[in-house]
Amino acid sequence: MAERVKIEKEKKIKFLDKVRDMMPEANLNLCLTCGACASGCPATGLEGMDPRKFLRMAVLGMDDEITEHPWVWMCSMCFRCTYVCPMKINIAGMIYEARKLWPREKRPKGILGSCDMALRNQSCSAMGTPEEDFRFVVQDVVEEVRNNQPGWEELQAPIDKKGSHFFISQNSREPVTEPDEMVPLWKILHLAGADWTYSCTGWGGENYCMFLADDENWKKVTGTTLQSATDLGCKVYLNTECGHSTYSVWMGQKRHKIETDLEIAPMVMYYAKWIREGKLKVNPDWNKDLKIKFTVQDPCNQVRKSYGDPLADDLRFVVKACAGEENFTDMFPNKSNNYCCGGGGGFLQSGYTEARRAYGKLKFDQVIATGANYVVTPCHNCHAQIHDLAGHYGGNYHVIHLWTLICLSLGILAENEREYLGDDLKEVNLPKE
Repeated sequence: MAERVKIEKEKKIKFLDKVRDMMPEANLNLCLTCGACASGCPATGLEGMDPRKFLRMAVLGMDDEITEHPWVWMCSMCFRCTYVCPMKINIAGMIYEARKLWPREKRPKGILGSCDMALRNQSCSAMGTPEEDFRFVVQDVVEEVRNNQPGWEELQAPIDKKGSHFFISQNSREPVTEPDEMVPLWKILHLAGADWTYSCTGWGGENYCMFLADDENWKKVTGTTLQSATDLGCKVYLNTECGHSTYSVWMGQKRHKIETDLEIAPMVMYYAKWIREGKLKVNPDWNKDLKIKFTVQDPCNQVRKSYGDPLADDLRFVVKACAGEENFTDMFPNKSNNYCCGGGGGFLQSGYTEARRAYGKLKFDQVIATGANYVVTPCHNCHAQIHDLAGHYGGNYHVIHLWTLICLSLGILAENEREYLGDDLKEVNLPKE
């Protein structure tokens, strides 16, 4: 017989009151306890918790049981529970507020450290890369390409160029640990004729203060990077291939009411636009005989939580244009209904590695079911998580950025720019010397 839950009527339900203040539209009494949220949540069962149970605990005033419960760091806040909820209850928003119940110093050290590192200088880099180091790396790499890759003598990677149309953000992983991965993006921008620039201020394409549920510093990082683009006179803030970077700026501007005239856009949308306009003359012929199969991961932060299925359609359009429509196979479910991989929400930095991999098993099974050789995802956290899942569960697929596939299709992907390609593509479509 189930044990009764005893509720003190006089007890003030502090957490629920806070949620109601923050989200006045969230009428939790509308919950039908149907279980749709829990049935499609990869975090269901971790630490004995699931979205429906969390919601009921909040409604019942079980603040002590919610406070500092580790499950709030295992929920990636991917929003799929709300997407399938017939009453559209924002459970992810509640999780965000529940993270605030943890004293700041007790929150996961990896997320906390990345947030605080970004606050130490004006670069906003979660890896702490100073402005002068970023400038040196970019200039050094572009000079190497000019000197060693025929046909790219005019390649540019401008920094602090005033009046540029596009302001480009860059995830810190590239300049710090894999600088050659920046080059395919530069080549794409060059061929598209894009008028663009980086800035030494606010270039870091990540915001772990958002994952930390630190509103003040989420706003500060977002404000710094948007101000950098504004000061340079840019028109479009173009996010790098990074889901949470895209969402943190897009939602950060809205949530924190930061005034800006900038268009905040995802890179994928412009890839598709430039291909449709004929500026990127991609060609799938390289794959006619090889028949290498590709699938895509829809980043929750870029698709379900912000730009929706039109962006997911653009992602598929680009992959099919580059690799051949007959060589594309989709996951099921997909687009806004896709499962989160478990890389978001700060999960990769949370320290809960075993739980993260258990969460990701659903995504691993999705990938394996497609039979694809490659997973393309325009998101660094998705990339890292799905790559890790392959190693942990014994998958035989590879994970690549979208810029890699585009440049491979264009025949401009150099030998040293193929870090994530398998042996089957290491020498395919290499540029002619």
